[in-house]
Amino acid sequence: MSVVIVIDDEPRQRNILKTILDEEGYEVHTAASAEKGLVMIRELSPDIVVTDLKMSGISGLQLLDHIPEDIVKPAVILMTAYGTISSAVEAMKKGAFDYLSKPLEKDSILLTVKKADERMQLLKENISLKKELCGKFSIEGVVGSSTRMNEIIAIAKKVAPTPATVLISGESGTGKELIARAIHYNSPRSAAPFTAINCAAIPENLIESELFGYEAGAFTGAARRKTGLIEASNRGTLFLDEIGDLPLLMQTKLLRVIQDREIRRVGGNEGIKVDVRIVAATNRDLEKDVASGRFREDLYYRLRVVTVELPPLRDRKEDIPQFVGFFIEKYNREFGKRVGLPGEGVIKSLTDYYWPGNIRQLEAVIERAVIMCDGSISIDDIRGELRLPGSKGILDMEIPDEGINFEEMEKELIKKALLKSNNVAAKAARLLGMSYKTFWYRLEKFGLHEGHTHDTHD
Repeated sequence: MSVVIVIDDEPRQRNILKTILDEEGYEVHTAASAEKGLVMIRELSPDIVVTDLKMSGISGLQLLDHIPEDIVKPAVILMTAYGTISSAVEAMKKGAFDYLSKPLEKDSILLTVKKADERMQLLKENISLKKELCGKFSIEGVVGSSTRMNEIIAIAKKVAPTPATVLISGESGTGKELIARAIHYNSPRSAAPFTAINCAAIPENLIESELFGYEAGAFTGAARRKTGLIEASNRGTLFLDEIGDLPLLMQTKLLRVIQDREIRRVGGNEGIKVDVRIVAATNRDLEKDVASGRFREDLYYRLRVVTVELPPLRDRKEDIPQFVGFFIEKYNREFGKRVGLPGEGVIKSLTDYYWPGNIRQLEAVIERAVIMCDGSISIDDIRGELRLPGSKGILDMEIPDEGINFEEMEKELIKKALLKSNNVAAKAARLLGMSYKTFWYRLEKFGLHEGHTHDTHD
């Protein structure tokens, strides 16, 4: 039930409005002055305030400036005589929802109040959604309690309230976007947009118009003006994933955005001021790219004011049991199931695995297991998912006394996958259950990329 406060120094007018709105199911309270009405607003946090414009003491116009800042501001409807309509229009410029001309008509009252109520319900839903997002992406809610993750959470807490640019690095599937969202939703920009862009996924000939927008007639097919993603993210956060794949020309333009806080649409002549925080992510070694001329050195240092280096899952194995519990709970809710936590043997097998696809791969394994099993996840529910091509199942491998060099094992598996796929990198990536970008990152890491084409369209 929506709460309405009626403020008017004429008792008859107050009572008429109360009767009309009571009959429509609103919870109506009345006040004889703006001063008393402000006390009620503080106590009741109403959805709607209907107030006379001309009153002794604080006027309806002045009341707008006195509404507390720390509550959800109600929709204010002013009642005004014909001669003071200009004041009502001024009040709407200051934030009033609408005005009613005297003498009041019942239908007009009900229609205006209904519209105000619909607006307030939508506003409350938006506020509720934002609170949910802030909770979902709270820094404290980031899964993991290993020493390295505690350090990352501490960095994120310190940088979130600032406008500083952040560069997040790490292999594919380590949760870079999750950290970026946590920084955004714990910052003063949390009410503004968080826009995520995969720089590698947008064709080079389209990326400028996507980021900066364009004016009508800028090129064939540009029938009307389009707002770019940077402009649409004003006052919010722009997350540039795979920043290492941004073409050099766009690197130059992005540098200007960071330095000048200004963009220019394609085909436009005027600069447009923007207030956007940049958070970038990469799975590449940008220092090597700078040295080879593939990435601008000045942009690199502009982006890495604060750096967050996410470790691969194999280097934070103590976090795996937490992830398992988190994903089981997530997919139990999603699929309406009651799959229980796995036993120690399953947890040990999951912890011992190398996880080339990192957290993303672990999530996929647990999602499948929740779908397929009815009790608790057993070793049989995950055995097939943890086998590597060209070797025995990882769960069945004997570990020699001298130990295993994981990197050498991974390098040999990549070589075997390339051989089996006739040196077609995309096919080799599929054989190993990796994304193409993760596979290409490893090719470069082990110096095996020579002679292979980096085909991002596969």
